[in-house]
Amino acid sequence: MGGSRGIQGARVARASVVTRRIFQSGRWAGGRGRAIWCLGVGHSRLSAVLILGRRHGIASPRHGVPVTHRKSYSSVSYFHEPVMLDEVVRILAPQRGGVYLDGTVGGGGHAEAILRAGSEVRLLAIDKDAESLSRASERLASYRDRVSFKRGDYADAGELFGLGEGALAGVLLDLGVSSHQIDTAQRGFSFRSGAPLDMRMSGRGVTAAELLESLSVAELTEIFRTYGEERRARRLAVEIVENREHFSLRTSNDLVRLVEVVWGRPPAASDLARIFQALRIAVNRELESLARALPALRDLLAPGGRMVVISYHSLEDRLVKRGFREWSRECICPPGIPVCRCRGRPLGRALTHGLVRPEAKEVERNPRARSACLRAWERGE
Repeated sequence: MGGSRGIQGARVARASVVTRRIFQSGRWAGGRGRAIWCLGVGHSRLSAVLILGRRHGIASPRHGVPVTHRKSYSSVSYFHEPVMLDEVVRILAPQRGGVYLDGTVGGGGHAEAILRAGSEVRLLAIDKDAESLSRASERLASYRDRVSFKRGDYADAGELFGLGEGALAGVLLDLGVSSHQIDTAQRGFSFRSGAPLDMRMSGRGVTAAELLESLSVAELTEIFRTYGEERRARRLAVEIVENREHFSLRTSNDLVRLVEVVWGRPPAASDLARIFQALRIAVNRELESLARALPALRDLLAPGGRMVVISYHSLEDRLVKRGFREWSRECICPPGIPVCRCRGRPLGRALTHGLVRPEAKEVERNPRARSACLRAWERGE
């Protein structure tokens, strides 16, 4: 009993320390709390430390944002902070002029910098999210004669804008979820307590809840294992299928409760991030879009045209790395073939050697940039 009270007291003390750090520095400090802050999600169900602290009267900020530091996301400038902005502009070199494609325009931060850097630039902006397009249009109003907007998938850019081969001087894909999407609870992108299991970037099609209610054990296992790289994928899939006969899976709480049963303990934020990431990728068919888009957008680049891709997890980056590497090789014939029967020349060259990551100062200012990695490629003559 004494030992149990001692452990409980230590946890409460730690909750007090964590909470004080939040209000003093405006950012989470340490393990699970820091992960929750970086993902921009709530912590009411996820952090056992803060749950204990709250039960003992220790105040905590709401929705992962300290009260004294909370930003107003009604402002265009805070809709989404563009990641590695200087690096993107430097590599794309829009001062050369030409037509540029921002395939994930979001709040328009990168697009604005591209337009500002090149007076002869015309920008084509795409996003699946109607609200993002509206915000980007508002932000880029002063460039309206040089920018065109389309709602859709960046993989379909050629068809959406009627582009032919060699039409583009540059392409930017900033993959992942915008800050506004994460922070808008009803969109269901975070595992904030009570958030609906939606996760649709376009607002159209099947929701995450509908996937969980309809897919088989094998299909759910494949999603969690492939897209979430989760070793307990089958156990979680079985738990979901068995329990959905008794209650509906509609909110983040419903899914977190089942994860907790399978784990046998409150799940860490990193565990939940993988599970929710897997569902989001499946709902939006993100990897299929990226795999389809890379060669299609490559062929739309003019000689000397450049493609920049910012990814946020290894599954995305693996596709980009593989594509850029293959396009930069002279021969792509399988080993053992005596005579080269492929194109026999590289299609272009990589502009980045390895990953480009945000500088420490940017990560300190924008913790969500922490996992970003950038690769760039240039089409040959």
